[in-house]
Amino acid sequence: MMSEQRNHVKDGVIDFIAGCLGGIALVYVGQPLDTVKVKLQTFPLFYNGMVDCFKKTYIQDGIVRGLYAGTVPALATNVAENSVLFLCYGFCQKIIIKSTGAESAEELSTLSNASAGFLASFFSSIAITPTELIKCKLQAMREVSKQSHAGTNLNYIGPLNLTRNIFKNEGVVGLFRGLVPTLAREMPGYFFFFGGYEGTRELLRRPGQKKDDIGLFKTMLAGGVGGGVFWVTTFPFDVAKSRIQVNSLSDSLVSTLSTIAKHEGVGALYKGLTPTLLRTIPATATLFATVEYSKKFFHYVCKDI
Repeated sequence: MMSEQRNHVKDGVIDFIAGCLGGIALVYVGQPLDTVKVKLQTFPLFYNGMVDCFKKTYIQDGIVRGLYAGTVPALATNVAENSVLFLCYGFCQKIIIKSTGAESAEELSTLSNASAGFLASFFSSIAITPTELIKCKLQAMREVSKQSHAGTNLNYIGPLNLTRNIFKNEGVVGLFRGLVPTLAREMPGYFFFFGGYEGTRELLRRPGQKKDDIGLFKTMLAGGVGGGVFWVTTFPFDVAKSRIQVNSLSDSLVSTLSTIAKHEGVGALYKGLTPTLLRTIPATATLFATVEYSKKFFHYVCKDI
């Protein structure tokens, strides 16, 4: 019994660390296009598409303050999200294994793995909302300033000062603005995310081969599929979340979605989808490759513990 508990703790620590490393890799691969996505979601009238937004951001603010704006909170967001997500995903898999009578995670169906992802994302959503809020505000700082007719005298503010200002003016509640749309995006999104990933791994494995042994390229391909399915199915919720967080709206998720559709058309709910998909395929492929191979490495190193 003690040995089983020790193995569960070891697995949890390894899942947590692997998720941290995967989150870091994901940010550095995908941050520029994530910045473009947020700008197009929140201020679509300022730009003539993805290329125009990318070019203007680079010319006006450069790489560090422009395309990589919000990298610190993005790192905090993705490290928090993926460490908690993969920790809870492994934990939820174990619960489903016990409830279904399966012997290991390898035997779980795609639906079971998708359900584990759905449950795990509830906890990661709570963890990421404050840092996601700060990230989005930093990414769209120039556009917010321009909207308030102060764009020529843009004063940059760092993530710590921005967090302090929000807490001072709105309290803890202000840091969790956008929690409901985050949950609406994350929970169904991660159902399809892990379902797409595990389902693709199942399709790509040879008869008699374990999913963990399909190799780097197939693992990355499965990760890209999972990421693509996530965004295609949940993107309107992400648009609403970005609007609510960047513009400090007090409107509900449903109200924000209906207002956007009514005044800007249904197409506005998919503004920024192209850079998101271009970002998420290599970024999510990198995420899963980092997570899976980190887990293999740490399990090998810790096999005698």
